[in-house]
Amino acid sequence: MSQAVNKLAATSVKNAEFKDRAFKLFDGAGLFLHVQKSGKYWRLKYRYAKKERLLALGVYPEVSLKDARAARDEARALLDKGIDPSNHRKQVKHSRYTAAVNTFEAVAREWHQEVHQSAVVAEHAGRNLRRLEVHAFPHIGSRPIGEITPGELLEVLRKVERKGHIETARRVKTLCGQVFRYGIATGRVERDITPDLRDALKVPPTKHHPAITKPEEIGPLMKALYGYPGHFATCAALKIAPLLFVRPGELRQAEWADIDLDAAEWHYSASKTGFELVTPLPRQAVEILREVHSVTGRGRYVFPSVRDRKRPMSNATIGAALARLDLKDKMSAHGFRAMARTVLAEQLGFPSEYIEQQLGHSVRDANGRAYNRTTHLEARRAMLQTWADYLDELRTGKGNVVPLNRGKTA
Repeated sequence: MSQAVNKLAATSVKNAEFKDRAFKLFDGAGLFLHVQKSGKYWRLKYRYAKKERLLALGVYPEVSLKDARAARDEARALLDKGIDPSNHRKQVKHSRYTAAVNTFEAVAREWHQEVHQSAVVAEHAGRNLRRLEVHAFPHIGSRPIGEITPGELLEVLRKVERKGHIETARRVKTLCGQVFRYGIATGRVERDITPDLRDALKVPPTKHHPAITKPEEIGPLMKALYGYPGHFATCAALKIAPLLFVRPGELRQAEWADIDLDAAEWHYSASKTGFELVTPLPRQAVEILREVHSVTGRGRYVFPSVRDRKRPMSNATIGAALARLDLKDKMSAHGFRAMARTVLAEQLGFPSEYIEQQLGHSVRDANGRAYNRTTHLEARRAMLQTWADYLDELRTGKGNVVPLNRGKTA
């Protein structure tokens, strides 16, 4: 540099004080300290593309004289290469911002907020975010999503497997795939790497949900459920579970705001799919729920926790009640769904689309369009009433249940 530089002393910078007006102390090569009433500011004056420009280098004393000189020298080095320091700073800032918003964790949280929360029920969405927070973010959360390799993601999933959580590893992989596909849609990554791991993970053992499906065994089961000696809410849930055969999580989290006893309908979101469903309530279910309402109707949940009425029944309650009835190896909370599906089809002859829709599964018509929540509503209402009557007759031993050949009707 031809200009005289490093003209200032650290003491003169420290002792410079604003009095009547602002002033500047020049160090050379464009660097100066602008002393104002509000503070002392380092600035660099330079020329680029035949224009005079100004670059802020920080505030004294946070930026010392030594630091300011180093920043000046870096800026002058860029100018020697034909680079405008101000534009370079903007590019660096933008790159840092881009890197921050393009990390796996940033993309995942954005996907969760913008897409996932509205696609599934709140509890399911929250559980999935926690899986990522526990198993993925600590390892790849700060990595730019476009730089993550299949091998890197595989090692993350293997860590989960080594803890014995085989099914969790597969679920985390599925969630990561959804994040990558969101990243593709928003221009942060070019491809989803999870298909590369298709055959790399362990296969979890098949879960067995014991279920009673023989009519001659259903009668004793219903008698046992009606004779359960436990808490009132648990007794009621045990009676409702076989009548409606919804998912256990949907039953225990049922809210009074979603139930219309006069219309005999329950409107809720399926926990697996997030689809809005309408479940017709047979007469027996309405009678049970009216009784329950007299006890829990002032609260939010139909079946509140025994310990805290502001929370729903524990997910272990139904299973524990079945175990107490010595039915643990014969019937599970999920087993009521298998029981209904089997008997409604094989014994009572109802069409599979009625049954599957009532189970909360995605059912499509001949044109591939998903049925909406009210499709076959009256047909399903008749089916559930027949089913409830059938269970009553098996439980009491009264009447003569005749299997129906209903075929597939519109």
